Amino acid sequence: MSDIDPPIRRPGPWDPRPEELSAPAPASQARRPIRADTAEDKGQHPLWALISTVLLGGFIWWITGSAMFAGAAIFGLFVHEYGHVLAMNRLGMGPARIYIIPFLGGLAKSRRLPDSEWHGVLVSLAGPAFGLLAAIPFLAAFYLTGQAIWLQGVFAVAFLNLINLAPAPPLDGSKALGPVLARIHPWVEMGAMVAVGALVIWWGLTNGAFIFTAFLALALVGHLRRGVWRPEGRQLSWKEAGFSVGLFVLTAAACVGVGLMSVIPLTGDAGAALDGGARILGLGR
Repeated sequence: MSDIDPPIRRPGPWDPRPEELSAPAPASQARRPIRADTAEDKGQHPLWALISTVLLGGFIWWITGSAMFAGAAIFGLFVHEYGHVLAMNRLGMGPARIYIIPFLGGLAKSRRLPDSEWHGVLVSLAGPAFGLLAAIPFLAAFYLTGQAIWLQGVFAVAFLNLINLAPAPPLDGSKALGPVLARIHPWVEMGAMVAVGALVIWWGLTNGAFIFTAFLALALVGHLRRGVWRPEGRQLSWKEAGFSVGLFVLTAAACVGVGLMSVIPLTGDAGAALDGGARILGLGR
């Protein structure tokens, strides 16, 4: 997941030079909030980050019964969040930080709002797209050793990134598709996000993911209270909206493809792999 806070830090390497501050801001940057008189965010304390990671990994191990799945999920989480961080820093929203939330997951926070909703879409999809790279060492280990247990790691990475693409607040999918729907009308986004959020909550309840479900329920309530408010930044153009949908579909397809790579070697058939994946996700009951 990713989050964008208003900037609350002293001048740093990402800030404009003094001579740039005196010049008129370009139209594309006129709305980016910059505050240089507040405290710098030093990020999550290393000790608390370690404790949070251990708690999260232990929780995943407890609900899955697989140390391989838990280890891969934690590794994939850091790679996923680092994808957000890279995008945030590249788009001038940094310095970004990674925070680990016990029992829930991770969060990448920037210090500046994006210049445009297009940048927000890119940041949202950078996590799942970059996060798939975490599957490479597990897939390589499987082909080198022939031991099927490594495929659990591949599946864990694919599952982590695919579930983040669900268009339900506050997951990455809602931040990638939300601006597209808001381009039509803010209430279209609101209705779609609430409907999908309710569906994901129902899935979580029926599959016993109660902490995850409670987290999404709170986020959904926050989304409702937000009303039709949109973040600062230039609205998507219709061309950017089309690109956003295309990038979302490509990222989702890549996640599904990596997931199939973790199942096909065991089943030998793509159809059986899809059926097995659906059953694991609780969709084939």
